Amino acid sequence: MEVYMRGKASEWRQDMDAHRMKGLNEIFLKAKPIIGMVHLPPLPGSPGYTGYPVAEIVDFALRDAETLQKGGVDGLIVENMWSIPFPVGMDVKPEEMCAQAVAAAAVVKAVDIPVGINVVHNGGRVCLGVAIAAGARFIRVCMLTGAAVWDTGEFDHGCARELMEARKMTHSEHIKLFCDVDKKHSVRFPGIDLATHMEWTEFYGADAFIITGRMTGNAPDLEKMAKAKELAKEQPILIGSGATAKNIADFLKYADGAIVGFGLKDEGHPESPVNLEKVRQFMESVERAR
Repeated sequence: MEVYMRGKASEWRQDMDAHRMKGLNEIFLKAKPIIGMVHLPPLPGSPGYTGYPVAEIVDFALRDAETLQKGGVDGLIVENMWSIPFPVGMDVKPEEMCAQAVAAAAVVKAVDIPVGINVVHNGGRVCLGVAIAAGARFIRVCMLTGAAVWDTGEFDHGCARELMEARKMTHSEHIKLFCDVDKKHSVRFPGIDLATHMEWTEFYGADAFIITGRMTGNAPDLEKMAKAKELAKEQPILIGSGATAKNIADFLKYADGAIVGFGLKDEGHPESPVNLEKVRQFMESVERAR
């Protein structure tokens, strides 16, 4: 055993690192990809759910997905946006998880662009399960490392061990991890600054970083994006909230891509379907910036 370990000590690490994404071009066709959000209506079991069939959730998701693809985005994330107040971690109910997987699987089948999954707040393990069932390419992990308090009041911590263990056991290392740092809707534990959070998150296997503002729809400061770009070194970073047709060119000076949701909806109605004209205007700004 001693001889084996001495001779093979680096191979286990090489095997782990082999699954890491080398760049966003492994998933997306264009440089500085734009990932549109498919915000699902309240799912069964959540406070806003009123008893409509899951088929209606699927239809809503498909309409938004097809509108986003028609408008020119480069990828999608299917998210339980309106299952508010958000459950935390493994508190996501089975009926919500299953409904999201059904809707996401329909989206994956319907579009020709890569699809990812997000389960808020911080449903890393649940998120992976939905992604496996749906055939998604990546997941957004709200808190891979560190600790914070969510806006719903729960004190939460990173899910790196349980997520990486599950990904290994399910042979799903092909599903990449896009990980938030200094996540919106939360306040980090004192002492965890941006540099520390990014260092921890990289160490535990993140494929890309996501930088956000304080809440959904709020953009981060450009100075924060510039600092994150410096700290990320060779790893890609994406702006994860607050992107609009007016500010996206400034953010793409630092960001390697963007995730956009509310910026593609009618003003003041974020729960409404995606607006095709707003998608096209946004993508025109992106093309000029690219």
